[in-house]
Amino acid sequence: MVIGGKWYSVRTTRKAFHIMAELSEQVQNLSINDNNENGYVPPHLRGKPRSARNNSSNYNNNNGGYNGGRGGGSFFSNNRRGGYGNGGFFGGNNGGSRSNGRSGGRWIDGKHVPAPRNEKAEIALFGVPEDPNFQSSGINFDNYDDIPVDASGKDVPEPITEFTSPPLDGLLLENIKLARFTKPTPVQKYSVPIVANGRDLMACAQTGSGKTGGFLFPVLSESFKTGPSPQPESQGSFYQRKAYPTAVIMAPTRELATQIFDEAKKFTYRSWVKACVVYGGSPIGNQLREIERGCDLLVATPGRLNDLLERGKISLANVKYLVLDEADRMLDMGFEPQIRHIVEDCDMTPVGERQTLMFSATFPADIQHLARDFLSDYIFLSVGRVGSTSENITQKVLYVENQDKKSALLDLLSASTDGLTLIFVETKRMADQLTDFLIMQNFRATAIHGDRTQSERERALAAFRSGAATLLVATAVAARGLDIPNVTHVINYDLPSDVDDYVHRIGRTGRAGNTGLATAFFNSENSNIVKGLHEILTEANQEVPSFLKDAMMSAPGSRSNSRRGGFGRNNNRDYRKAGGASAGGWGSSRSRDNSFRGGSGWGSDSKSSGWGNSGGSNNSSWW
Repeated sequence: MVIGGKWYSVRTTRKAFHIMAELSEQVQNLSINDNNENGYVPPHLRGKPRSARNNSSNYNNNNGGYNGGRGGGSFFSNNRRGGYGNGGFFGGNNGGSRSNGRSGGRWIDGKHVPAPRNEKAEIALFGVPEDPNFQSSGINFDNYDDIPVDASGKDVPEPITEFTSPPLDGLLLENIKLARFTKPTPVQKYSVPIVANGRDLMACAQTGSGKTGGFLFPVLSESFKTGPSPQPESQGSFYQRKAYPTAVIMAPTRELATQIFDEAKKFTYRSWVKACVVYGGSPIGNQLREIERGCDLLVATPGRLNDLLERGKISLANVKYLVLDEADRMLDMGFEPQIRHIVEDCDMTPVGERQTLMFSATFPADIQHLARDFLSDYIFLSVGRVGSTSENITQKVLYVENQDKKSALLDLLSASTDGLTLIFVETKRMADQLTDFLIMQNFRATAIHGDRTQSERERALAAFRSGAATLLVATAVAARGLDIPNVTHVINYDLPSDVDDYVHRIGRTGRAGNTGLATAFFNSENSNIVKGLHEILTEANQEVPSFLKDAMMSAPGSRSNSRRGGFGRNNNRDYRKAGGASAGGWGSSRSRDNSFRGGSGWGSDSKSSGWGNSGGSNNSSWW
């Protein structure tokens, strides 16, 4: 017999075909998703009986995990929120732009021409009313009507009371209704007219109060009305094309940046505005290709944005709107020189010619001093208990020694059956150790921290969002801004050293009018947070345990605000009311030159620089 130009005997040929048939049958019988002896077994379950593997593994079972999942294949198989599983690096472009004719609108002859509606795209972006993955959208905010609001500054415009067109653009209003938002939150009521009147804004609003919509709604509404800025005629060759975004939104962490991008995709649906996101830890080539296709609204971490500016891939010359989300954290943790370089040393439009918006749940006076260089005649907006959190969160503080924490955690988890639980720890090592412990106890747990690769972090968050993993053990990387539906319980396994971090951590639950539970393990090692914790509980009308009162009596008076340089919590309000530039603090005497970069203090702490560092080094990350 001739095979491939060579002669083989009949006996050899039959033997070869027999071997190939056996090999084909073995391959067909092999599946990494099956709960059989050939299935994948995670390291911590190897050597155990098969029954134990099936009962405790959250990697292969049908309830979720790394290979099971609700979508049957991976965490991203049914990921409608994340945007990475729906075609292309950015999950399908539903935003559109001037040159994106596939599904986006156009700006033609000074007029906004929206694209036609797309039912499949709407389901992917907005879900359906009963979809639990979209629970945070469309909550009735009636409970927010009684929240106190204080707006200070010159000529503060009157707030809106409902979503209407005008003042909002008609297309944006349609997208807001698709997202099932029924009425604006207090921060949104004020931010829309403030931005429409061309004013800068520093907004300090309690956790879960709709700050993302607070800057997306007015920025997009004005962009839809006014259209894009003209681009320079000479942009070089095709391979040297630059992006000229109209709006730039900076966020401290990769996870928060992608979350803002996901929300931006919803509200840019059918419009000329094309949204893009860039952040470190992910291949820069994919992000460059997406930017080259057009970028009108850019969500970025400072490290990666600085990298792209140095490469000449982005120009900030057309920026009308600059947004800093979690601004206090970025300016407080060593990002100030990097942000100052982006804003002042590159080609960004100067202060007064652009609008700058800053949002956070905490704005200490020293950070307000530092932020004033980026703002012009700004309005300070404080919503709710500034520097505090919502009464929708029931806070419990338990006295638990370190050696008893695991047992106490198991008791809490066993008593809770519904919703997702977020567990905060202080170190990356503890995050991994605690996750392994919970998996061994038959819990569906995963972890997120700075030593994990970007893809691992994305898979962990996707699993938690979808319910494939019901427990997420996290370091500070998950404390800021993340809005995950159905988080009903936040556990501070390790209390942070700063009370503001505690506020942001427990703010991951009780969001958008929902209720939540926050439990903290306290012991003698947490004396530095005693006074701040006591104030938080008192302000939110929560029960203060007797052991915390006793610790309060013996706590040193100077240790209630660990890194705030002596500013009390009441200074989260507009510092201009307390004496303006004469108020004390590190930022009060700094001039507009760049001398602060070389100065001492928290602003130059190298250990906390590089949140969004595109170099991918774990050592430069604040978490």
